[in-house]
Amino acid sequence: MKLFSFFKKRYIIACVASGFLFIGVSFKDDFFEIAKQVEIFTTLFKTVNQNYVDEIAPADLMDKAIKSMLADLDPYTNYFNEQDVVKFKINNTGEYTGIGALVTRKEDQLIIKEPYKNFPADKAGLKAGDAIIQIGDVSLVDYKEDASQLLRGAKNTKIDLKYIRQGKTLTTQLVLDEVTVKAVPFFSKIDDKTGYIVLTAFNSKTTQETKEALESLKADGAERIILDLRGNPGGLLNEAINICNLFVPRGETIVTTKSKNEKHTNTYKTTREPIDTEIPLVIIVDGKSASASEIVSGALQDLDRAVVLGSRSFGKGLVQRPFDMVYGTQVKVTISRYYTPSGRCIQALDYLHKDKDGKAVRTDATKYNAFKTKKGRTVYDGGGILPDVELDETKTSAIAQALQKNDGIFNYATYYYYKNPTLGDKITTLTDIDYADFKAFLKREKFSFDTETELALKATLEKAKKEKIDETITKEYEQLVAALQRSDELLLDKNQKEIKKLIQDELIKRYLYREGLYQFYTKNNSEITKAINLLDNKNDYNKILKI
Repeated sequence: MKLFSFFKKRYIIACVASGFLFIGVSFKDDFFEIAKQVEIFTTLFKTVNQNYVDEIAPADLMDKAIKSMLADLDPYTNYFNEQDVVKFKINNTGEYTGIGALVTRKEDQLIIKEPYKNFPADKAGLKAGDAIIQIGDVSLVDYKEDASQLLRGAKNTKIDLKYIRQGKTLTTQLVLDEVTVKAVPFFSKIDDKTGYIVLTAFNSKTTQETKEALESLKADGAERIILDLRGNPGGLLNEAINICNLFVPRGETIVTTKSKNEKHTNTYKTTREPIDTEIPLVIIVDGKSASASEIVSGALQDLDRAVVLGSRSFGKGLVQRPFDMVYGTQVKVTISRYYTPSGRCIQALDYLHKDKDGKAVRTDATKYNAFKTKKGRTVYDGGGILPDVELDETKTSAIAQALQKNDGIFNYATYYYYKNPTLGDKITTLTDIDYADFKAFLKREKFSFDTETELALKATLEKAKKEKIDETITKEYEQLVAALQRSDELLLDKNQKEIKKLIQDELIKRYLYREGLYQFYTKNNSEITKAINLLDNKNDYNKILKI
């Protein structure tokens, strides 16, 4: 059955076939094409399920079909089936009942990446590097689902764990509790005049926590502010607007969203009275500052309200919204692009155009467009927020990215921690001897950097094996591998300063938790030091902002 109804040039299409219901809205004259494709799909789905030689699970087949279809759009447009919705329903208040730790799955284990101080995992004695192999009666060898869900439950639920630490199998018991994820995990005065605020997320408590931090620092005598957005992946759009509103007057345009669907095209302005429109402000960003972080840094840059310092931000200029659907399912859709006050869209990747490997094409820097800030400074679109003051030390080299991605630094920190268990707050700058020990550790563990070149080489060998010609190229392959290893060695030496800093950051978290790392930053971080120097030099600060 097909039913077309027309209302104010919007076409509502309902197609019922084989028990499958689809309701969609088209804003172009493509209603027939949509109905046609839906009918083809439902007919195919019915035909395959009725005639395929083996038994098929219809829900699984549909789930894979939908997710594969959306994967071709962008990584932010996602379908959630009924189980997904229950599984991944995260409360934007920043509170959930859990273990209070960052956890990742690796093969048949759950690896504790970072326990948070005084939360359940920490109280149970779990440390970074611990590998959980059994939760309650469930062995993770046999459990192929999302094992982290086994660590959720009602407050005060007790969960027995079996885990491996340094080759030994140990047991402990978790007691679940409310875990509060702070948007502002740290703030303090760095010196007599400078307040420092770390903002790590944009959830429903972000504005309140940032406001309280700002007011507390001002009351304590802070006359200028450093806002640290490094590593902040973003979050709620309205919170980004409200953060800007702390520093700019009511009625300022912060961001505009544009979409083919008119109801998703909006201009967002500040609506509240600010806290301080004059206090000097430096914002630090890096390549992991994304989305809402880029709205804040980009808007305050465009309004000439803050100096942005660091390295180019991630470049996510897309806005998503979740839509509830039938049978408890949900879809999160990229609905619009956002634009900073000057008119910039800082989206870096073009998901409509893919390269030969199927990866989204990055906007070429030669195609960036110039825009003007409120006072006439030139800024550019197309590739994240380019800082007013670029710092090489906030950029991440390819070798460092490989070390982080493949846990080279993380695993070495685990080894180092148990080799020096009583170091506590006496950790100092890594020496050349420490770095030599790190390189020896990588060799001993046969660490694979898995650079694009190395992966391509491995893939070539695999193809050669399938074609049974690997014996003829073995010698050349080994020579190339040896050459790549020498190259990795040279890169480890060339980027020693950067990698030492990453190792030290990881070690500080092991001994002093994340709070200790932020405290360490206030006295030893070069980006913060340069932000303070800029604030000390009023002429340079004013010159950048054309004050």
